[in-house]
Amino acid sequence: MLIRLIAALSLLAPMAQAQIQTRTPSHCIALADAAPGMEYVTLASLPQVAPETVHLHYVAHASFLIRSHGGLNMVTDFTGFTGTLPLIPDVVTMNRAHGSHFTAAPDPAIPHVLPGWGEFGQGIDHKLDLGEVLIRNVSTDIRSQFSGVEVEGNSIFIFEMAGLCIGHLGHLHHEPDAAQYAAIGRLDVVMAPVDGGYTLDQPSMIRILKRLKSSIVIPMHWFSDFGLDDFLTGMADEFTVINVEGPSLDVSRDRLPSRPTIMVLRPQYLRSDN
Repeated sequence: MLIRLIAALSLLAPMAQAQIQTRTPSHCIALADAAPGMEYVTLASLPQVAPETVHLHYVAHASFLIRSHGGLNMVTDFTGFTGTLPLIPDVVTMNRAHGSHFTAAPDPAIPHVLPGWGEFGQGIDHKLDLGEVLIRNVSTDIRSQFSGVEVEGNSIFIFEMAGLCIGHLGHLHHEPDAAQYAAIGRLDVVMAPVDGGYTLDQPSMIRILKRLKSSIVIPMHWFSDFGLDDFLTGMADEFTVINVEGPSLDVSRDRLPSRPTIMVLRPQYLRSDN
C-alpha cells in the first residue's frame, strides 16, 4: 500500500509542477523565486493580452490599469472609481497626498489593497508575489500640512512582470536619494507626474527621469496641454516624443524603443464598450 502511494505521488509531482505559473525575470533587481500561479477570470470587455506583454490603460489623473497576459488587473492610485465597466481589480495601490489618489473605503472584494503609507513616519513595506507579477514599493517622503514633511508617507510602486520593470512614481515630492534610486532599480517603463508644482517642479522631475533613462516614460498628473507641453519641451533633447492619441499601450520587452521615448496617453475611464 505504501509503495502504491509513493508511486502515485511521483506521478502527480510533474503535473503539479507544470501548473506552476512562472514570471519571466526582469533586470530590475534580484527577484524572489517563482511562486505558484493563480487562475483568473477574464472580463469580456477587457482586452486579451499577448504572452510576455503588459497592457497599460491610463484611466484618469494618476490611475492606470495594468493588465497581464494571465488576466491579472491592477490599478494604481485607486480612488474607488475606474469607470462604468464593472471591475473588481485583483490589486490596487494607493497614495494619500490628496484624496484623488486613494479611497478610504475600497471594495472588500478586492483581494489585495496596498496603501503606500503606514503608521506616521514609519512607512510601509510591500512585496506581493502573485507568480505572474511581483509588486513592491519604495517609500518616499511627502509634504504634510503647514509645509511640514511626513517621512515615508507615500510610495513608489514597482511591478515586475513579463520580463519588464514598470514603475509608478505616485505623488512624488522630492528627488530620490541614492538608496532609493538603488531600491527602485532599472525601470523599463515609468509613469511620472508632470504637473510642475503639486508634486515636483518641472526641472526636478526632468532631472529624475533623465537619470532613470527608462525606455518608456508615460506622463500623468498633468492638468493642461500647456503644462504637458512644457514638460515635453524639457525632455525633447534626450527623448523621442510619441502622441499615442489614445488611452492604452501594449508593452513587451522585445519591442522596447531603442531610444528613450515619451508615450503620451490620453486618459479615459473604463467603459463597457472599450
